[in-house]
Amino acid sequence: MTIDALDIHDSCRPVKGHAGVALVPATLAALSLGDDVSGQELLTTLVMGYEISIRAGKSLHATACDYHTSGAWNVLGCAAIIARRLGLTVEQTRHALGIAEYHGPRSQMMRCIDHPTMVKDGSGWGAMAGVSAGLLAGNGFTGAPALTVESAEAAEFWADLEEQWDIMIQYFKPYAVCYWAQAAIGGALTLQKTHHIQPEAIKKVRVFTFHEATRLACRHPHTTEEAQYSLPFPLAAALVHHRLGFEQLSGPALTDPLTLSLADRVELVDDDSFNARFPADRLSRVVIETDDGATFDSGEVRALWDLTAPPTDQELREKFRWLARNNLPESRAAELEEMVWQCADLPDATSLITLLTSSR
Repeated sequence: MTIDALDIHDSCRPVKGHAGVALVPATLAALSLGDDVSGQELLTTLVMGYEISIRAGKSLHATACDYHTSGAWNVLGCAAIIARRLGLTVEQTRHALGIAEYHGPRSQMMRCIDHPTMVKDGSGWGAMAGVSAGLLAGNGFTGAPALTVESAEAAEFWADLEEQWDIMIQYFKPYAVCYWAQAAIGGALTLQKTHHIQPEAIKKVRVFTFHEATRLACRHPHTTEEAQYSLPFPLAAALVHHRLGFEQLSGPALTDPLTLSLADRVELVDDDSFNARFPADRLSRVVIETDDGATFDSGEVRALWDLTAPPTDQELREKFRWLARNNLPESRAAELEEMVWQCADLPDATSLITLLTSSR
């Protein structure tokens, strides 16, 4: 739930949601079960969890009548992680996935978009239900079949298992907001940097984007959740602060007069050409007008760090340092960064847990 709350994690376009938010905590929790786990086994388990989750998610989106949050499908990956860790049989694993699918949170995503609260993407309950499902199956509880895995309609999503690796279609967020707002924010920041635009000089910002992004319409958020499921406010905050993390979307930042004034000058335009390309592409175009009559146009922009231009290793390291600097001593953050980066070589992955939970 903390990962969901920060809203700056990895994501996956075909399922319009997030896998790692549930899988990483489930995997780390599972280290306490059974024998020691090497770093290589931890990574293998995570890859398996991603493959199960993303395929279940694609299957669910293709067969359900409405758009469910990530917890509805990352729950299966969490169950698979526990099944692997416990060494469950094929039949027990079938039941673990079936229990997970049945007990998983089938929560409606657009409800949280329209009414932002702390329930977010349902992944906290997805993780809990998935871990519980694996433990239950290990004790003889039954629940098969999981329809997103075993139904005839689901077959196409599992046909290329071990040939196509869905973990490779994850992307990373540079800003702590809904992914639908990322392209517009990146476009606005690029215009500002290129043309040296001061936020006080902006008369109007028009954002042309796909319909779902225009639903992120809150201008004066009272909570972090409302700010993260907004487009006008975080775009304005990014132009004012030149970056967008948790600090710019919480506490005193929510009442910053310049940010609120600028948010009122952001117009969201439902663009048919971008609608036609969603969800395969999440595109925007930003036009900034200044008080002196100048107009600056971003043209069509994609979210920074999408699959067409993924972040470099150095950019990911810098993101980690940015997020960790206010929460961990510098030396501990550096040690954790290196341990994660060299995870495949760890003889015992529980050393990662020790460092994560250290009080020093």
